[in-house]
Amino acid sequence: MQPKITKIEVFQVDLPLIEGSYKWSGGNSIEVFDSTVVAVHTNVDVVGYGEVCPLGSAYLAAYANGVRSGIAEIAPYLLGLDPTALSLVNSRMDQVLRGHPYVKSGIDIACWDILGKITGFPVVTLLGGRYGDSFPLYRAISQESPKEMAAKVDMYRAEGYTKFQLKVGGDPDADIIRIKEVSAILKSGDVLVADANTGWSQHQAMRVTDSVRDVDVYIEQPCASYRECLNVRRNTHRPFILDEVIDSVGMLVEGVNDRAMDIINLKISKVGGLSKARQIRDLCVSLGIALTIEDSWGGDITTAAISHLAHSTPKESLFSSTDFNSYVTLQIADGGPQRKGGRLAAPDTPGLGVEPIWKILGDPVLSIS
Repeated sequence: MQPKITKIEVFQVDLPLIEGSYKWSGGNSIEVFDSTVVAVHTNVDVVGYGEVCPLGSAYLAAYANGVRSGIAEIAPYLLGLDPTALSLVNSRMDQVLRGHPYVKSGIDIACWDILGKITGFPVVTLLGGRYGDSFPLYRAISQESPKEMAAKVDMYRAEGYTKFQLKVGGDPDADIIRIKEVSAILKSGDVLVADANTGWSQHQAMRVTDSVRDVDVYIEQPCASYRECLNVRRNTHRPFILDEVIDSVGMLVEGVNDRAMDIINLKISKVGGLSKARQIRDLCVSLGIALTIEDSWGGDITTAAISHLAHSTPKESLFSSTDFNSYVTLQIADGGPQRKGGRLAAPDTPGLGVEPIWKILGDPVLSIS
């Protein structure tokens, strides 16, 4: 029997942070993440799950209520489609709602989950196959005083992490001290990334990168616009990462042509789901651009989706990834991947390998059938 989408349900869940809050550039901070879980039902008794969790409303052009209202807009047009026909599902979503890729991400991920369950394969196999037993993670270090950030690096190194992403993008003088103080305590094999999350103006970024020119540090997304970042890139010898501005294949190609970066940060929901993220991932592998594979935020379902894409990426191309379910206090699904010594592995059961905990999710806030 050909599978068809019969119902789409949407659940809302709050994800409190273990550290209490998370702070990044521009004075932004958040204490509880508003996450949306999507369940796509079929006529063959197979249900797929996805999750979308924007980093508040002041980070990307995405917000939590927008996920749910956007799904209400497009879900009626997906009923009756074959969820395993991933390109057709994505084409229909793009026809119905122009832009807003983050809205579509959870549905696309849920369809991959269905495809894996129907075929009996984990999503990592469908995305290309598993490279090795596990892959490396980074730990994001919330923006605090230089000493507090250095102390957190020490704490997370003891848990097995060797890659650390400092949240900078604030006062340039304080950021220079943050980078230098943390760099001074690193050990052989540790990797340091200074992630400004678009927070510096171009002249501030020029000053910071020049001040840390002798520090072994990667510079990530210093400014808001691509052109500003490119100008900074052309005036520093530090390895360079682009994140927020790389939101499509077209932007990736432009960045490659301009030699604008060495690495990109690929967020699944930012580009519209696993289907489009895989396309960008594969192009990066072909063009020699390394990747950090992650998402804006999320819990166990998002972490599972990340793990399948990251684990199916060649080792030489995967710079890092992350385990968002270890940042929050609430488990929302069973079977999600769990960090071991600063590394993660994709589940080996069919689909994403996760099952929502219904007593946590409660009743759906939206159901379309």
